[in-house]
Amino acid sequence: MDQDILRRFHDSILQEAMRRYGIPKDSIQPIDTFESFIYSFERDGKGYILRIGHSFRKSEALIQGEVDWINHLARGGVSVARAVPSQNNKLVEIIEDGQGGQFLATAFVRARGQNPWEAGWSTERYETYGELLGKMHALAVDYQPAQPDWKRPEWNAESLNFIESYLPAAETAAHQKYRSLLRHIHTLPKDRQSYGLVHQDAHQNNFFMDEDGSITLFDFDDCAYSWFINDIAIVLFYISMDAEEFGYPSTAAFTKEFMLHFLRGYRRAYAIEPAWLKEIPAFLKLRELELYAVVHRDFDIAGIDHNSLENFVRTPGFDVDNSGHMWIANFMHNRKSRIEQDLPFIEFDFESLE
Repeated sequence: MDQDILRRFHDSILQEAMRRYGIPKDSIQPIDTFESFIYSFERDGKGYILRIGHSFRKSEALIQGEVDWINHLARGGVSVARAVPSQNNKLVEIIEDGQGGQFLATAFVRARGQNPWEAGWSTERYETYGELLGKMHALAVDYQPAQPDWKRPEWNAESLNFIESYLPAAETAAHQKYRSLLRHIHTLPKDRQSYGLVHQDAHQNNFFMDEDGSITLFDFDDCAYSWFINDIAIVLFYISMDAEEFGYPSTAAFTKEFMLHFLRGYRRAYAIEPAWLKEIPAFLKLRELELYAVVHRDFDIAGIDHNSLENFVRTPGFDVDNSGHMWIANFMHNRKSRIEQDLPFIEFDFESLE
């Protein structure tokens, strides 16, 4: 988290947020402080999540747009962790930080279930996953924010340009590939049937799975306007990294099985044109480059041999006991070489899925 935000946050900010949301004492527990201050709390026998962010990261208007979109999906029957109002009937509470900025508090229903890898995957649950995304995209077609200034950013907004912002100039191959990708992506049509507001980060850490396999999606902090196929590619990007743990002999074998069932579920809710499937490799590469840039931002890896897993886990700030960090280490293993050789993120004929 930004150190300036950490310095501005103190207990009185939390106490004020608790007062505004009617959170009883001793019923709140901290969960995370990665990009916002996240807490779990109980009220009237029900579970909720309190998120306290800062205007340095997201404006009030952007957060209003986020919760407006979430509750639009909830009203449309999509299983999401809806935003709940404060005691003052506000979905976003503004708390002055005393230094010219504001903390922005929002609360959400706590999702039922557990992490999906603990709940257990099956082909039927792949289909449930796909249907959830399909329902979301179907509701995106006609969605308009309640107020024009609440509109979420486009996929290529400056605030989301991680590659230009964080990737060192010395990574010439990655920058060249990114510019080539942009030239291609900018040629894609943006019609209502293929382009709209999407989650843009609907991976396994951002939903819970109940015992019956139902999924509740949360963390819409990155939602933006993009192609629906990009949302699908991002799902595949992250889950394919666990292909070996799922017991598949190769990422390609997993991709074939997963996408067969995921798209079957997706098409129950929304009809995507088959021609869009050939664009999945481009969006997989875009996310690969974005994550590569974010790793450079978050870890001091200057002079480190990125192709050596052993060397990478010795980078400053790296915690070998953190499973998320080990996932990043596996991602970075041979990543520089793969990017320089212009290898696809997944070796697979996506047009075969038509």
